[in-house]
Order: sequence, then structure tokens, then C-alpha cells
Amino acid sequence: MLVRQAANVLELLEYFSRRKRPATMAEISDDLGWPRSSTFNLVGTIAERGWLYEPRQRGGFYPSPRWLALARIVADSEPLPESVHRLTALIAEKTGETTAIAALAGSSALFIDVVESFQPVRYFAAVGDRVPVHASSVGRAILAQYSPEERRAIYRKIQFERFSDTTPMSGERIEAELTEAAERGYHQSSSEYIPDLAGVSFPLPVGSRRLSIVVAGPTSRCLERRSATAEVLSQAIRDFIKEQAADQPPTAAC
Repeated sequence: MLVRQAANVLELLEYFSRRKRPATMAEISDDLGWPRSSTFNLVGTIAERGWLYEPRQRGGFYPSPRWLALARIVADSEPLPESVHRLTALIAEKTGETTAIAALAGSSALFIDVVESFQPVRYFAAVGDRVPVHASSVGRAILAQYSPEERRAIYRKIQFERFSDTTPMSGERIEAELTEAAERGYHQSSSEYIPDLAGVSFPLPVGSRRLSIVVAGPTSRCLERRSATAEVLSQAIRDFIKEQAADQPPTAAC
């Protein structure tokens, strides 16, 4: 379910991130295709709350530093450890392909850390991108960390949209994929959501968080390399887990 007013606020922020300069209400309306009256109401409300301001009189609106202050508070309250980003960057360097960390968000896997490949032809991804949890190896690597009862509750939320002939279209099919992945040792995908894209994923528990990590790229380059990619991922994750264990303070003796 999409709440249009909430979506418009987010679209407005994305608009300013692309524009990188103030915009008048008329420019916002024209650029986003919104009615003038709706633009006036939305921008006026956000400005009244202090989230937009006019850097120069009649020079247009721009997001205020209040957004940054709020984002810092939220991020600092439960930060993604720097070691996780180092892991992402290391695997991207070793494989030469786009690497991302994901978390569950409803019925999607949400990317919370991304390092893109340097290759001209690559998987373009960014922090905040979402992929269907049922139609991605990164999503299934998250699901594998949940109990069967928890997964069934998630399946009830999924609208099993078919994106290709390889898209799993039921909870039963996903369960079979999870069984196959457990036997194989890693999760994999081929064009399930995005055409000509192959991926390899592993669960990545970080503290109490159930995350996953994926390496993905064009099938022409990555499909036949999935097992080799899985070896790189597996070794890097083992080293990561050892590093995390070494950083834990020793338990006091009774």
C-alpha cells in the first residue's frame, strides 16, 4: 500500500539530492509533475515545520540542516559497524563485482551498504535500493536466518510477482530454494528479478541483526563464477567473524 503524501515527501528529498540547489514552488511543481495547489500545501507544511528554508529571499526552498541532524541521531543510535563496510569493500575488490549488505524491510531486502564494481558493465545499486525478498538470493539469505514460523508470516505479506521464468512464486518454492542453498553452501540467483543478473549471497548476522551480503553482476561474467565467488565470500566472512570475536571484551571470571 502506497501512501501518496508520504511518498511525495520522500520524492521531494530525492529531487533536491539530484538538483543540489534551491527550487521555487513552480519549479518543484513542473519538475515533479505535481499540481500547483498540492505543491503549495506540501512545501508550505514542510517549511512551517522547519524542514525546508529559503537560503535567499524569493530564491526558492532547500532542505534545512534539520534533516542532517536527525539522520545523525538515528544513525548514531544503531550504527552499522565500520568493519561491515570494510568487509563490503574487501569483497568488492576481490571479486571485481558490486557488493551489498541488506536487511529485511517488509517483503523486500533493503540495501544498507553498497560498494559498486569498477567495471563499465556492472550491477548499479545504491544504499536504500530494495529488491523483492522472494526474487533475490540476498533476500533468501536473510530468510534463512528466520524460523519456519517467522518465514510463513513473511510469505503471507509477499505479493508473489513474476519477474522472469526463474522467479520463485510461492512460499513452498522458497523453502525448496533454502534447502538447496543449505546443501550447496550458499544462495544463488540468475535473472530472477533483473534480467541478465547473477548473484551469490550469504547470511551475515551482525550482533542481533539478521543481515545478508551479496555479490552480483552480469550473467555473462558472473554466472559461471558463482562457486568461485562463493569461496571468496565464505573466506571473507569467516575472517570477519574471527575479527568480531577478537574484538569482544573477555568475560570476567566468576
